[in-house]
Amino acid sequence: MVEEVQLLGTLKEHFGFERFRPLQRQIIDSVFEGNDNLVIMPTGGGKSICFQLPAVLLPGVTLVISPLIALMKDQVDGLTANGIPAAFLNSSQKEAEQQEIFSKLAQNEIKLLYVAPESLQYIDTVFSAGKISLIAIDEAHCISSWGHDFRPAYTQLGYLKNRYPSTPVIALTATADKATRKDICDQLNIPNAKKFVASFDRKNLSLEVRPGIKKFEQIYSFLKPRRDESGIVYCLSRKSTEELSAKLKAKGFKAEAYHAGLSHAERVQFQEDFINDKTQIICATIAFGMGIDKSNVRWVIHYNLPKNLEGYYQEIGRAGRDGLPSSTLLFHSYADVVQLQKFAENSGNSEVQLAKLERMKQYSEALSCRRKILLSYFGELISEDCGNCDVCRNPPEFFDGTVLAQKALSTIYRLKEEEPISVVIDVLRGAQNSQIIEKGYQHIKTFGIANDVSWRDWQQYMIQLMNHGYVEIAFHDKNKLRLTSLAKKVLFEQHSVQLADVKKVEIKQTQTIAEEKTADSLFERLRKLRLELAKEEGIPAYLIFNDATLKEMEKERPISDAEFMQINGVGRQKMQNYGYRFIKEIIGFGEEKQTKKKPRSKGDTYKATLELSKEGLGIEEISQKRGLAATTIFSHLTKLFEAGEDIDLQQYISKTDLEAVKKGKKELDNPSSLKTYFEHFQESMDYNTIRLALTILGKEEKIES
Repeated sequence: MVEEVQLLGTLKEHFGFERFRPLQRQIIDSVFEGNDNLVIMPTGGGKSICFQLPAVLLPGVTLVISPLIALMKDQVDGLTANGIPAAFLNSSQKEAEQQEIFSKLAQNEIKLLYVAPESLQYIDTVFSAGKISLIAIDEAHCISSWGHDFRPAYTQLGYLKNRYPSTPVIALTATADKATRKDICDQLNIPNAKKFVASFDRKNLSLEVRPGIKKFEQIYSFLKPRRDESGIVYCLSRKSTEELSAKLKAKGFKAEAYHAGLSHAERVQFQEDFINDKTQIICATIAFGMGIDKSNVRWVIHYNLPKNLEGYYQEIGRAGRDGLPSSTLLFHSYADVVQLQKFAENSGNSEVQLAKLERMKQYSEALSCRRKILLSYFGELISEDCGNCDVCRNPPEFFDGTVLAQKALSTIYRLKEEEPISVVIDVLRGAQNSQIIEKGYQHIKTFGIANDVSWRDWQQYMIQLMNHGYVEIAFHDKNKLRLTSLAKKVLFEQHSVQLADVKKVEIKQTQTIAEEKTADSLFERLRKLRLELAKEEGIPAYLIFNDATLKEMEKERPISDAEFMQINGVGRQKMQNYGYRFIKEIIGFGEEKQTKKKPRSKGDTYKATLELSKEGLGIEEISQKRGLAATTIFSHLTKLFEAGEDIDLQQYISKTDLEAVKKGKKELDNPSSLKTYFEHFQESMDYNTIRLALTILGKEEKIES
């Protein structure tokens, strides 16, 4: 077992977090114990750390099976930004690229290797070398035909456990119902895997469903206050994506369509533009999104009804991955249901797919808290309404439905949980059809006990009971209704049930108010700086810092290395790469708000540093006297120097280092990234010295010009 101090140190050093999220520590401990593990954790819940952190500490390579090249590249870029050596292999790479990766593997210079299931043959030499310490299978729902995104190539992965029986396997996915979870373990040959199911409750996501009438007008109204936010609109057809993106462009939005009919180059370009914040809106079929790890997606719209709740939940989960408030909006219509029914009927698993579509339809027509419905679908039962969905904000009229619920639940119990919803309602209403008579259900005690309630109303009440978590559907067993632990409280413990009165329902459309943004807030300034750095380094902006980290910087205003390192999402590598420029921006923003004059020449902190410098004290001496980090003192001195204070910066740097930076600046064609200089000097010159030299050289160039 790895010591807690080492685990927490690695978590902060490489990932920038002070503490683990729920279940992460238990999962990581289980990996180090050598167990196989199945991890069900919602998007944004921190699944990746469950295998990436162990990979840093394990002696060999962690093999990661991932379904998409874009997803692999995104994760590898993120790991590299955190100072963790990682790579990916796929068939599109040239032989020279692959050989370079093999060479690094042989020299133990790679900790995580990402591979698509179709490309496993490329790494047989790695297998033979016996260097694999952990096998991680990401998006594991792809292995199961019960799931929503079945991929045949995943079904071959069961041989991995046979070949490496002593190597722990960790399978991870954001969405899997009970049937899919069992199927994943069976197909991967890990029947004894420890199962970790995190809460599916994404409290930061608001949930809203609207009738599909005048959809574009509603979307335009929804997006007007969100012009600077990134979002995704999911559509059922290619034609819809193109028509909608064209309309949005005509209204001044930066929008593109994404679907399988585009060329590979076009799809890659549109995805890259979205990731890098050049395009704000993507109108896409569900082919888009699995490879997107973009943390600052602020909203997701479903232009059409999704085909099941698993897909819907995963797609809305692409909003608000950083934990900040985000919006979801779903349009539903009868036409969507008819079209999706045709698709399901032509699938290889039509009975299951039709049942899951029916559950999706029930969600869209629900009269109870939508978050409760989603959570109960995945086996998580909560008693309180969320207050952050359209039904909670505009609740229908409720009545005491305890007796109705008891009648329904008792009937399911007496039917031995062996029948679907239609048969249960027929028994409740005392139907005399052939199916009821042949099975002898007319002799059940509850037969006809509620024949005063119409079939249609009973259907709605049954849906509410499912949505409240009293009943669940066994999709893998002919859609039979099963009782949950909550049902037993109603039947045997006098637990009361509130039902919405279906005769008095008036669905009110709600308007979600977007958070107001201040054009010149510190957050917006930090966003612009992040985008500049991202362009310099050729990586997505959210890989530098996500929005939640920038929000914390805005709140805490760190102005020293030590303070900056306390921000969630800031690890040592990112502190070295970006700390100076972010701290400088934060300090500069504060000064602008206080005065348009010289930076704090009249303020205590800069004045104190200036006076100690004039006394001839060195950086370390000033640092000790002031109780501030050396980096902060460097920042003060350079800022004072740039503002025109009479200060000799050359006393703090050797002529050799100054000349080296001057030469490097010319050879590198004056790059703006400090990291470029740091790597150019093979990490032999620290960042503070480089900053100091560039400040001096910049002043000299201004004088010469």
